[in-house]
Amino acid sequence: MAWLYLVVAGLFEIAWPVGLKLSQTPGRLALGVIIAVIGMAASGAFLWLAQRDIPIGTAYAVWTGIGAAGTFAGGISLFGGCARAPGV
Repeated sequence: MAWLYLVVAGLFEIAWPVGLKLSQTPGRLALGVIIAVIGMAASGAFLWLAQRDIPIGTAYAVWTGIGAAGTFAGGISLFGGCARAPGV
């Protein structure tokens, strides 16, 4: 069950940067901030549950990996983000 908690924590980890980006869209400030805050709280809660049975180093590495990869993919698919650095 701890690994399921960890995957769920990683998925919620994607929600908060996506929410912050959404909040920069005109008329979506409140919605974006609400998504970000809920994502942060849920991500932290599920990570806490996972760490009861999974070592902190392993849990943190998996959690941040899911969050980073998911945010990268979500940024490209939802916001048309580019995979290259600006000015390149």
